[in-house]
Amino acid sequence: MNSRRLRGLARGSTRLLLVVLAALGVQFVLAAPTSADPDRADWAKLRMCESTERYHVNTGTGYYGAYQFDLPTWRSVGGTGRPDLATPAEQDYRALYLYRMRGWQPWECAGMVGLADDADARSKMVPSRTESAYIGGRKPAAPSPGGPAMPDWPGLVYAYGDCAPQLRTFQLRMNDFGYDFQGTGCYYDETKEAVLDLQRANDIRDSGRLGPKTWKAAWEGTAPR
Repeated sequence: MNSRRLRGLARGSTRLLLVVLAALGVQFVLAAPTSADPDRADWAKLRMCESTERYHVNTGTGYYGAYQFDLPTWRSVGGTGRPDLATPAEQDYRALYLYRMRGWQPWECAGMVGLADDADARSKMVPSRTESAYIGGRKPAAPSPGGPAMPDWPGLVYAYGDCAPQLRTFQLRMNDFGYDFQGTGCYYDETKEAVLDLQRANDIRDSGRLGPKTWKAAWEGTAPR
């Protein structure tokens, strides 16, 4: 079973759990580490040791950014470009992704500051961007009641590699759900991930293509989790 399928199953289980908790009157906070993910303070210790909290540092030794990724490791968790040129939210996301794949093992500093693996280490569960938002102290945005009015469907189905102003509109809308698009208007890995998340949350065939049903779901459907 691939990681995307596992992630879909995990989300389904999470929805059921939240419904049960709500029925029991249990209160919960979404802007916190999911399951057994490391505390925000642990990530801060790691960053301080690795880079003195500098997201844009380039040491000149082949290691980049707040978490001192080398390029092969960065790419192994889906990173593109150079880590120090990515946004802090993107670096946080890839760091949690790496932790879910390999635990603290890739970071020598983790042992130096006394960090120990927990239940999510090496779980192989690909995190969502909402799940990684806590690392840098960002709260995932929630759509306001009713949300903004849906723009007219542009009449084209968008796929990987496409660039268009309408894609920028879609990307900025997805930021309301905790994504971290810069609004490039180009359809690459991050946009595909958001499209698939939205399709799965709304029982739309997960084609990865941005068609009219997926466009409508971004404004009037169920938010990805």
